[in-house]
Amino acid sequence: MNMLFFVVFLLFSALIFRLGIVQIVQGEDYQRKIERTEDVTVNTSVPRGKIYDRYGQVVVDNMPQNAITYTRASNADPEDMMKTAEKLAQLIEKETDQVTERDKKDFWITKHPKKAEAKITDAEWADYKEDKLSEDEIYDMQLDRITENDLKELTDAELEVLAIYREFTAGYAQTPQIVKNENVTDVEYAVVSENLSSLPGVNTTTDWERSYAYDGTLKTVLGNISSSKEGLPKEMADFYLARGYSRNDRVGKSYLEYQYEDVLRGQKTKMKNVTDKSGNILDSEIITEGQRGKDLVLTIDMDLQTAVEQIIEEELRKSKSSYHPLLDRAFVTMMDPNTGEVLAMAGKKYEVVDGKAEIYDFALGNMTTSYAMGSAVKGATILTGYMTGVNKPGEYIVDEPLKFAGTNPKSSWFNRGGAFGISDTYALMRSSNVYMFKTAMEIGGASYVPNGSLKINDDAFPTMRKYFSQFGLGVKTGIDLPNEQAGYKGFIDQPGKILDFSIGQFDTYTPLQLAQYVSTIANGGYRMQPHIVKEIREPVSSTNTIGPIAEEIEPHVLNTLKLEPGWIEQVQEGFRLVAQASEGTATKYFGDAPYKMAAKTGTAEGVYDGPLKKKGEHQMTWNVTLVGYAPYDNPEVAMAVVVPWAYEGSSSSHINHDIGRRAMDKYFELKKERASQKPAQAVIDQEIVTKTDTENSETEELKDE
Repeated sequence: MNMLFFVVFLLFSALIFRLGIVQIVQGEDYQRKIERTEDVTVNTSVPRGKIYDRYGQVVVDNMPQNAITYTRASNADPEDMMKTAEKLAQLIEKETDQVTERDKKDFWITKHPKKAEAKITDAEWADYKEDKLSEDEIYDMQLDRITENDLKELTDAELEVLAIYREFTAGYAQTPQIVKNENVTDVEYAVVSENLSSLPGVNTTTDWERSYAYDGTLKTVLGNISSSKEGLPKEMADFYLARGYSRNDRVGKSYLEYQYEDVLRGQKTKMKNVTDKSGNILDSEIITEGQRGKDLVLTIDMDLQTAVEQIIEEELRKSKSSYHPLLDRAFVTMMDPNTGEVLAMAGKKYEVVDGKAEIYDFALGNMTTSYAMGSAVKGATILTGYMTGVNKPGEYIVDEPLKFAGTNPKSSWFNRGGAFGISDTYALMRSSNVYMFKTAMEIGGASYVPNGSLKINDDAFPTMRKYFSQFGLGVKTGIDLPNEQAGYKGFIDQPGKILDFSIGQFDTYTPLQLAQYVSTIANGGYRMQPHIVKEIREPVSSTNTIGPIAEEIEPHVLNTLKLEPGWIEQVQEGFRLVAQASEGTATKYFGDAPYKMAAKTGTAEGVYDGPLKKKGEHQMTWNVTLVGYAPYDNPEVAMAVVVPWAYEGSSSSHINHDIGRRAMDKYFELKKERASQKPAQAVIDQEIVTKTDTENSETEELKDE
C-alpha cells in the first residue's frame, strides 16, 4: 500500500508540475492561440453602369431591391447551417421551384436516416463492412431506391427549408450569397434584420436588377447579364476568375453588356472579415468603398429608334395583309456618314405563335444576317470600274440585251437607250443592268460577242470583291459589338456569275454593311467604322445628371478610296437623280421631300432560304432594298433599308420605299423639334460643370508650367 501511495504521489506531482508549466510558463502562448483570429478580404459586387442614349435619356438602369444574403464560414457545420435555414424559413417565404429531385433525395436521407438505412439489404451492409462496397456506392444505392412516394413525405415547410439551405451551400466561403432578392417584402426585410443575432451568417442588404426604360426596344443589341443565381457563365468562368471576379458575380453575357463589361462592371467594395480559428466570422469592416460601373452614352437616338421600329412594324403588318406569305422581317440602319455614329438600328421579325401573329425585336439582324441586296450596290460597281481603269466618268455604254451561248438573254428592266448608249449617271438613275454587266466583263478581261461564250480572267472575282470590300461590302464593318457577320461569298465561279455579282445578286451583305457602303459614297470616299457607343462617363450619385466624360469615342476611318477628282461626285449625282429626277426609280417616293434625298433602289431575285423553307423546295422570291442619304449636298444621315423575301412571282412590293420615306421624314421631324426646344436645364448645368472642371484643370497645368 505504501508503494502504491508513493506511485500515486509521484503521478500527481508530475501532473501538478505539468499544469504549472502550461499555466505559468506557456500560458500566454496558449491564450494567444485561443484568441487567434484571421483577416479574410472579400469583394462584394456593385451595380453596373447605366446606359443612356445620345440625348441623355436613360435606356438601361439599375433597380434597387431588398435582398437577404448568407456568408458561409470556411469550415461551417452543415447541421448548424440547416438549423439557421430552419429559423430563416420561419421568417421569409422562399420559392421552391429551383429545388431539384436530387436535392430532395439528399434532403430526404438527412431527414429520414433510419428509412434510408433500410433501403440497403443486410447482404449489402455485410459487403460494406467487408469493404466490398464503398460508402459512396451505398449512398448511390439509397438515392436510386428513393421513390416518388418517399419524396411526397417532404412537407411544403421542409421544401422551403431545403430551398434556403440549397442557397446556403451554393455560395463560396466568406463570400455573401444571395438567398432571396426578388419580392422581398418590407416586413420580411425588417423581421430578418431584427433577428440577425440568432441567424449566424445571414444579413440584409440592397441588391440591384437591370431595368429597361424602353422595354424590348433594342433589347437584342443591349444584350443580357447573368443572374445572381447563375453567376459566371461556365464556358468563361476561368477567364473571369483570372481577372479577379468571384464565381457568383453577374457579368455581361451578350452584345453591348458583354462588349463593354470592363467599363460597366464597376469597382467592387473590399471588405475584411475577421474570423476565429474555427472560421466563424467575428466582425466585418469595409476597406475600400466600391463604385458602380461607368456609364455608357450611346450614339442611338431612342426617339428615332422607337419611331423607326413602329414604322417597320406597321409596314410589315400592312404588307402581310396583302398576302406575302414568306415576308417575315425588315431592317433599317441609320447612321451619321461623317462619324460612323449609328443613330438607329432597327429590325423586326414577324412570327405566328399558337395561331397568333407576333412581331419581335430583331435589331441584331442588321449585323448578324445577310442577303442579296440587288441594284443598291451599283454605286460600288461604277466606282470599281473607275478605280480599275475600265471606265471613265461620263462614259457612254450601249444598253442592249446580252445573248450568250446556251443561256437566256440578260438585259435591263427598262427600254434601253439607243445606239449611242447611256451614261453612268443615267445608268444609276434608271438602274441599268447592262451597264454593270459590261463594266464587270471589262474588269474580267472579256469581250462581248453576240451568241458567243463568256470567258473571264481568274482574278475577276477577287478583283471586284477587293474593291467592294473598300466600301464595306463583304467584310465586317468593325462595329463595337461581338458576333458580327461578314456575309456569304458565292462559291460558284461560272463566268456568268460575275455579271450577277455586279448587280448585287450573287454575294450577300448585311444591312449594316449596306449602310456603311452608302455612307462611304455620301462622305466622299471614307469608310467610317460604325460605333454604337458615343461616350463613357464617370458615375455620379445624382439620378438627374450624367457624370463628366471619361472617354470619348472618336470617329475612325478604316480606309480611304483612292479616287481621282470628280469620280465620287459622278456617283453622288447619279444617286441624286434616282431620288430627284423625273425618271429616277425613287422620285415617286422622295421627289417632294424637303430634305433633298439621294438614293439607290434595289431588287434581288433569289431562292428563298428562310424559316419556312421546306426540304427540296426552291421557291423564288424577291428582296427589296434602299440606300440613301440626305441632304444630298451636305449629308448628315445615311440609311439602308432591307426587306428580304418581300414578294414572290410577278407581284411587286414597295415596302422598302415606304419604310425609307417614313424613316427619313421622322429623322428630320425630330431634328426640327429639338431645334425649337430649349435643352433640359439639367443637361446645361452638367455641361457647365464639366466645362468648369476642364478649365480649372487647364489653369492648374498652366500654373505648373
